[in-house]
Amino acid sequence: MAALQSQKLTPTEETEVQQWITTSERLKNSPSDTSILDSLNSHLTSRTTLLGTKPSKADVAIYESLAPTVKSWTQEQRTGEHGHPHIVRHLDFVQNSGIFGLNISDADKIKVDHDEILYVKPPTDAKAEKERLKKEKAAAAAAAAGGQGGVTYTLAEHTKAAAEAVKEAAVEATNKATAAVGAATEKPKKEKKEKAPKPQKAPAAPKPASPNLIEIRVGHILKAIKHPEADSLYVSTIAMGDEPGYEDTVEYEGQICRTVCSGLNGVVPLEEMQNRRVVLVANLKPVKMRGIKSSGLVLCASPRLKEGEVDDHKGPFELVDPPADAKVGERVHFEGFGGEPEGILNPKKKIWETFSAGFSTTENLEVVFDGRRVKEAGSETVGKLVTASGGVCTVKSLKDAPVR
Repeated sequence: MAALQSQKLTPTEETEVQQWITTSERLKNSPSDTSILDSLNSHLTSRTTLLGTKPSKADVAIYESLAPTVKSWTQEQRTGEHGHPHIVRHLDFVQNSGIFGLNISDADKIKVDHDEILYVKPPTDAKAEKERLKKEKAAAAAAAAGGQGGVTYTLAEHTKAAAEAVKEAAVEATNKATAAVGAATEKPKKEKKEKAPKPQKAPAAPKPASPNLIEIRVGHILKAIKHPEADSLYVSTIAMGDEPGYEDTVEYEGQICRTVCSGLNGVVPLEEMQNRRVVLVANLKPVKMRGIKSSGLVLCASPRLKEGEVDDHKGPFELVDPPADAKVGERVHFEGFGGEPEGILNPKKKIWETFSAGFSTTENLEVVFDGRRVKEAGSETVGKLVTASGGVCTVKSLKDAPVR
């Protein structure tokens, strides 16, 4: 283990190690969770260690969580068609490699039979596949070239027939052209009409200024860790309804997630950031925060400063809670205001900075947009932050508090 402790990791690798340690803790409580096992097995398909080739304490943590369970796995669970062979391979590597320093006795190791493989995914023979497609193409061409009535023509006959067809088509076209010219000379010429100018397209109407240009969604924090390079930040892995392949997302435990950094370390306990639903801004431009790209903003409330007070960021802070029946990824909006979310907000337009000044809580602990605080809204309406079904986003106890 001494070698692992002295291992130098980048900030990104440190974050990944902490994420895998969190996963190992979840596996310790639910070692048969298929979604986690499938995701882990898939991750290890082309990797020797969790970081690729670099060993880390995360490998040891996964081993310690899974070894007792894997020992009792059947061969079908290990190497069957729906088994997890890459997990077995990884654990066998960890228990036998001296670099991890586990010093496990042979009696306590997972017994792995390297010769008993129940299922091997059939490889695709690229050369044979190419040859098959070539033959199919040749057969199709031959069928198209065959004559009608089952008669097969030689290449010379095809060429002669094609030449005759071209000749006949040319004669027919000449005859038609001659007839058309004759007909045109008999008819009086039509006067040319002046073409009316094409109407100019009206420029697209600008979107009305509205707090609903900001896209706000319900999210689920799957895990949160302390930022390895910043004492005030948490790094959270949050599912928020993105489609597979969306930019700046990762797959974690079978869900498409974003990485979001939040300055809540020291003001919100880390345990309150685990496995909970939150409300987030989804269309801010991603930014790097001490080496880690953050693609969202977790909304929370804090006491309103009195005149002359300085914000010392001591809180208290309360995370905004979505309605109990809201689904992950569901959009929430402010009642009484029109507009639809833009794509990624243009930082130069200051839409977030302008309208977030009106985000607040009420005496009833409901989150609202107060149009009286933002003149650009063009209305003094106070609109609740709600789902399509009318459920209202709330906070725990802070009244008349700004929400950021």
